[in-house]
Amino acid sequence: HSPALKIGQKLNEGKTKQIFELVDQPGLVLVQSKDQITAGNAVRKDQMEGKAAIANKTTSCVFKLLQESGIKTAFVKQHSDTAFIAAHCEMIPIEWVCRRVATGSFLKRNPGVKEGYRFAPLKMEMFFKDDANNDPQWSEEQLLEAKFCLAGLTIGQCEVDIMNRSTVAIFEILEKAWATQNCTLVDMKIEFGVNVKTQEIVLADVIDNDSWRLWPAGDRSQQKDKQVYRDLKEVTPEAMQMVKKNFEWVSERVKLLLEPQASGRVVVLMGSTSDMAHCEKIRKACTSYRIPCILRVTSAHKGPDETLRIKAEYEGDGVPTVFVAVAGRSNGLGPVMSGNTAYPVINCPPLTPDWGAQDVWSSLRMPSGLACSTVLSPEAAAQFAAQIVGLTDHLVWCKLRASMLNTWVALKLADKKLQACSL
Repeated sequence: HSPALKIGQKLNEGKTKQIFELVDQPGLVLVQSKDQITAGNAVRKDQMEGKAAIANKTTSCVFKLLQESGIKTAFVKQHSDTAFIAAHCEMIPIEWVCRRVATGSFLKRNPGVKEGYRFAPLKMEMFFKDDANNDPQWSEEQLLEAKFCLAGLTIGQCEVDIMNRSTVAIFEILEKAWATQNCTLVDMKIEFGVNVKTQEIVLADVIDNDSWRLWPAGDRSQQKDKQVYRDLKEVTPEAMQMVKKNFEWVSERVKLLLEPQASGRVVVLMGSTSDMAHCEKIRKACTSYRIPCILRVTSAHKGPDETLRIKAEYEGDGVPTVFVAVAGRSNGLGPVMSGNTAYPVINCPPLTPDWGAQDVWSSLRMPSGLACSTVLSPEAAAQFAAQIVGLTDHLVWCKLRASMLNTWVALKLADKKLQACSL
């Protein structure tokens, strides 16, 4: 169902997938899934008809969610039922494990901890990918001392910090998404690679039903992930059908993670069109969170009846709304709105250097019973509106969370670059 790809040589093969180079697209590879399921380092290994398609569908949806949130990944696009296209990476041979709830191997390694213990903040663990030694747990010191060099990038403290932070953010995003389906993301493992073209560290490999534990309603007895297969007393055709049913359930559900659960809206009211440039910045920022943003012109001083009519229009259609009031000089708009609606109102006054210090008080000193907030930067006003909408819309929350990670990573890299210059 896509243009025929010119597939080059096989670059790598794992237990459940093969990686091929793409002749016409340097820097990209094809990740082809196999109909194989394994457990305990392939001690147990079975064919599962249709597994490749199920796994590919799952990983493509998960990567799409992360990509749209703003997480840097190797994923480019789904190519066929059983394959996707990705950026060519040199893989960092570490499994990054993130846990919200103690279970599985953590309990064996930490006797005395009861199953169900909740980690807040999340618990991070690293395992070195080494089949011969059953993927031993590694400390940060061991990882730093290994001095891995991939695609010309040496894995030092900065890189390790970035991968640690990224793993936590990725877990929190997927946890928030699965919560909309009343599923608890218990733990997960991911891998990173270094993009051979950009030398950037990106989330790579796959995230599918082999990568996590997923408990509907937080109930382990309903688990839907690969643990079901690991736990089989014996592998019978009936048992494999049951395992496949679970995998299919997840691959169907995972599509729903991309759907917004609630619709929010921002309505920007401006006192006059001279405030248009200021309001456009708010709209542009709202659009980056995929929040619908409507601009209206109304003056609470000059046309209070019209202001209240516009207010009623947006209160009357059942869409949760955040109002942003943009009025220069004396801001009557925000306070009048705030005193007459139960929806949140954010003042974002376009302050000028001459009178700004005086004008701002019309947004700050309110009579009792008014609760409008004041955010001076138009981008920050949109961000605050997004944080309100994000309480009920996980897709907006996920964008905010990824943005926080990306800001942190950018600072880290800027500091690394500066230190390299100063040497």
